[in-house]
Amino acid sequence: MPIKKGDHMRVCDIDHSKTDVVKKLSSQKAFLSADPSVQLQEFLNDDHSQGTLNKLFHLLKKYDLAAKNSNHHSELYFKGSYPS
Repeated sequence: MPIKKGDHMRVCDIDHSKTDVVKKLSSQKAFLSADPSVQLQEFLNDDHSQGTLNKLFHLLKKYDLAAKNSNHHSELYFKGSYPS
């Protein structure tokens, strides 16, 4: 969805390290099914650009926030099929 003039979105200018991403993933493992958790862990075994690490951290953070509201809805949100 394109950002419209007047939309206020918080932009994070922090570069998240691989360690930050691994810690965030670890904190979410209880809420993730085994398959995505294992795949993400394997993905993090390789080197990735700073942009990729930042995006993954924020995806996990969004999942973290959604999980606080509802585990069922957070599962749908993480899989990209959250109803709009």
